[in-house]
Amino acid sequence: MKAMVLEAVGRPLVLSERPDPVPGPGQIRLEVEACAVCRTDLHVVDGDLPDPKLPLVPGHEIVGIVDAVGDGVDAARIGRRVGVPWLGHTCGTCPYCRMGSENLCDYPEFTGYTRDGGFATHVVADSDFAFDLDMEADPVSLAPLLCAGLIGWRSLKRAGEGRRVGLYGFGAAAHIIAQVCIWQGREVYAFTRPGDVEAQRFAREIGAVWAGGSDTQPPEQLDAAIIFAPVGALVPEALRAVRKGGRVVCGGIYMSDIPSMPYALLWEERELVSVANLTRQDAQEFFPIAREAGVRTHTTPYPLEQANTALADLRAGRFSGAAVLIP
Repeated sequence: MKAMVLEAVGRPLVLSERPDPVPGPGQIRLEVEACAVCRTDLHVVDGDLPDPKLPLVPGHEIVGIVDAVGDGVDAARIGRRVGVPWLGHTCGTCPYCRMGSENLCDYPEFTGYTRDGGFATHVVADSDFAFDLDMEADPVSLAPLLCAGLIGWRSLKRAGEGRRVGLYGFGAAAHIIAQVCIWQGREVYAFTRPGDVEAQRFAREIGAVWAGGSDTQPPEQLDAAIIFAPVGALVPEALRAVRKGGRVVCGGIYMSDIPSMPYALLWEERELVSVANLTRQDAQEFFPIAREAGVRTHTTPYPLEQANTALADLRAGRFSGAAVLIP
């Protein structure tokens, strides 16, 4: 198999030849069709997230065809298209798993972080954490749903039922969940990097009622805001934008430090919450909704060998939507 491998944090990925992986008990092997590039991959490669498995194959928005199964897995899964997300394994026995909060498992494994991921031609995954996908759909379009879509959905659930929703950082996750919001009859207010008129145009094309820089306030008070950009300074800005009793959701796995801010921004029962990882229940809810809502992902494809270029373009904000690697 071929894989783009992180050999040291902060270094470019290296194209490597490896033996094809062999699925163990309860596992499947995928021939990768597409793997989207997530901002979390940047945090792993750049060292924002500590102690990745090294050497490591990144990538956790994987779509592929099952070509081998391990002991205990129904051979009927061979030939099926499945998706593999960030959460790759949970212990099933810790207090969080037992209470139905497997996203907070004390002993998790994460695809493309603590185990090898999908920047490769083949990958092994736990069968129980691989979701069956539509065989008729475009795998490149499906790939961003495996993290950007799922974490966007979990964030939207935490945001509540409010009508006016602000999305800070209009990238892969925001452009997906904006479509769900609009389908639900909500109003979307998009916040981009200051001066990024292209991203603002893209947001309005998706259906946002307003788009502007993250350094400005929206024309209406928001019921809720979701922050996808990893910028702690956006927290006080978002709190300023929501109404009394409103909620701000931090949707990223990593964020720079939140600056000191006056208590008055939080007062009047505004809430600040975070989202961690995802659950399999999130996927069971989200994929049917994405189909019904007619979600269309906007993607920029790259050959597997250009993974470093895709990461650099994501870091610099050179495209709208999501980058997707194609082996």
